Amino acid sequence: MPQPTPATLVIDYRAAEQLLAARDPQGAVKLLDPVITAHPENTAARLLRARAFFAAARLRPAELEFQLVLEREPDNAFAHFALARTLERASRPNEATRHFRLAAALDPRPDFIEAAGFDAEG
Repeated sequence: MPQPTPATLVIDYRAAEQLLAARDPQGAVKLLDPVITAHPENTAARLLRARAFFAAARLRPAELEFQLVLEREPDNAFAHFALARTLERASRPNEATRHFRLAAALDPRPDFIEAAGFDAEG
């Protein structure tokens, strides 16, 4: 099998975004696997694959990908929020609460604040 070129990896990444938007998370994962194999440090690709795993109800792989993103970007509010949703869906509410609160502290968006159980007024 030929090695993917940088151009084909970008095309695959963009196509994976489209597949996820079209509710084909498994197709997105398949396209992202070679992207991540070629560039394991690519946080954007890992975050997209984590979202695809979550959408496919593959909670453990989603959790691991979100954790990898957070190891590299501990201030990524969205990754904390998405990890919290993953943990919540896996019936681990105490762990989820921690990440909901971190997400809200990093980015006080109304949906993050509500999920964290914080009062938007203070």
